Order: sequence, then C-alpha cells, then structure tokens
Amino acid sequence: MVRIGIVGVGFMGMIHFLASRKLKDARVEAICSRDEKKLAGDWRSIQGNFGPRGEMMDLAGVRKCRSLDDLLADPNIDLIDICNPTHLHPETAIKALQAGKHVLVEKAIALEPKDADAMLEAAKKAKRLLMVAHVLPFFPEFAYAAEVIRGQQYGKLLGGHFKRVISMPDWSAEIGDASKTGGPAIDLHIHDTHFIGLVCGVPNHVFSTGVISKGSVDYLTTQYLYGPGGPAVTCSSGAVAMKGRPFVHGYEIYLEKATLVYESGTCPLTGLKADGTSEPVKLAGGDEATTAFTLEIQAAVDGVKANREPDLLSGKLARDALVLCYRECESVKTGKIVVV
Repeated sequence: MVRIGIVGVGFMGMIHFLASRKLKDARVEAICSRDEKKLAGDWRSIQGNFGPRGEMMDLAGVRKCRSLDDLLADPNIDLIDICNPTHLHPETAIKALQAGKHVLVEKAIALEPKDADAMLEAAKKAKRLLMVAHVLPFFPEFAYAAEVIRGQQYGKLLGGHFKRVISMPDWSAEIGDASKTGGPAIDLHIHDTHFIGLVCGVPNHVFSTGVISKGSVDYLTTQYLYGPGGPAVTCSSGAVAMKGRPFVHGYEIYLEKATLVYESGTCPLTGLKADGTSEPVKLAGGDEATTAFTLEIQAAVDGVKANREPDLLSGKLARDALVLCYRECESVKTGKIVVV
C-alpha cells in the first residue's frame, strides 16, 4: 500500500483527493493545509474551470497537518503529492525529497528552469522519484494520439496543429497572478509543450508571435522548427477567448496514412483515412472529470512500487517543457527565431 500525503487543498488538491479514491493499492493518508476550515472538511469555497465544485468533505481517517514539516516527519507517508501554487513547488519538492519521500508535483514543475534543475538534482541525490503531474497524456484523446504517433500505427508523423485557448480565469486570484503561475504562456501552454515534447521531441528552434499584457504573454502561436524532414508542427495557446467559450483544446495531426481531428465540445476524435472514409475513434476511459487524474496518480503509485520513473511523468520532460515555454515567450518579445 502506497500512502499519499497531499500538500495544498485548493482546486487541484481537491481534484487529486477525489481522483485518489479510485486508486489501486494506494490511499490518501494525510493532507496539509494552513486553512483550518479545509482541514475540518469545509471545501465549499473551492472551484475551478472543470469538474465539481467543493463541498463538505468526509476526511475521516485522513490525518490533518498544519505544516509541511509535520507531514514530512510522518514515517507512514511514501509519496508527497504537491498541489500548492507553482512558485512554491521547488522549495516543497526539495524538502520532501531530502526527507526521503517520493514526489509527485503538479505542473508546471517550477516557474524558472533553474529551479526545475535544482529539483532534478535533489531527486538524484536523494535517490527518490521526482514525477511531474502533466495530466494531458492521460486524457483518452491525447493518450490515443500519443500511442498512434509513437507506435507509427499509421506511419510517421508529418505535421500537426495543436490548440488550447481559454477565457481569462476569474475564479481564483492566484491563477491570474503571473508571479505565481507564469501567466497563460507558462501555466496553460505548458500542457502543449509537454505533449509536443513527448510525441515529437524537443525542436531545434521556435518562432512565436503573440499578445503581451503587463509583461506576460497571454496568447501565442508557435512554429516548432525541427529542421529538414520535419515534422511541421504548430500550436496556438493562451487566454484570449470571451467567456462564452471558456475552454477549448484539440488538434489536427497529419500522419502518412491517416489524419486525426479532435476539438473539445465540437468535434469528437475522428480518424480520416486515405480512401476518403472517416470514422469516430473508440476510446477507452470514463467520462468523469477526475478519471484522467486517477490514471495519472496511479502511474505515480506504480512508479513508487517499482521504484522506476514513469515516462509520462518524467521530471526531465517536464523541465524541457518549461524551457520550451520560455523560449517561445522570448521569441514573442523579440520577434526572432530562438534556439532551444
């Protein structure tokens, strides 16, 4: 049994707590928060841009910790699940690793690449796993795309366009604070750079154009330049939509023998074949908002049991995704092609 301690009871902490109810051979042993109401189970103030709103939560059998040190001193905890704000990730993760705990940290791994490097070094020294919770590859549409691309079921990847556009969130003061999240080009777009890195690898250069507000890149479109032979990949991401369309993501992926088309809310995943036919792709996985998070955390649990880092939760891949976001922001601000 892998015993989990969750740090931070905001929206993602709640989602991880709910998702963990369906884990195999693992359970949430403790939660850590400075909020007395949340420790008492009153989570009604919690809300996000998907999934359920907070409610009165049954925390029977769950230990309540008011400090990180208290949680880390508990010998019954095997895995620290870090769901506090991004700017706190490095300090929290490094302390947990130094305390001999395995770590699963919500994306983004950190706000600065140097802090991500320090986290990776701490994991290496402690001989513990540093896993980063990038959930996108666990959503069925993206899991299928990754499987098809990496397995070359329909030949090699020729190119593709990815999209992730939201309206500027107003349900959390911290989510709109670029000093704590990095702004949309980090906090939101890192989903895309992580997935692109997973299925395409890290490009040689990037060229991006975008919209800047108060020094933060709120929206960008990027060309990922892999050199001769491609693939030819682009992505548009950011927070510029009106509230009538608060969230949309999707892709068109061009393979040698098929095209995959998907857009949330409008176009279910569809496969287009060379003979002109098309058909919906049958996907595995449930419809609940927390299903992908259960799969993600289960992968972390299985990694702890095997003492082996799951490739979808790779700390190095998460670090590279963060660097890629910064290179794209640099390109937006300078108007130049930037070396990755």
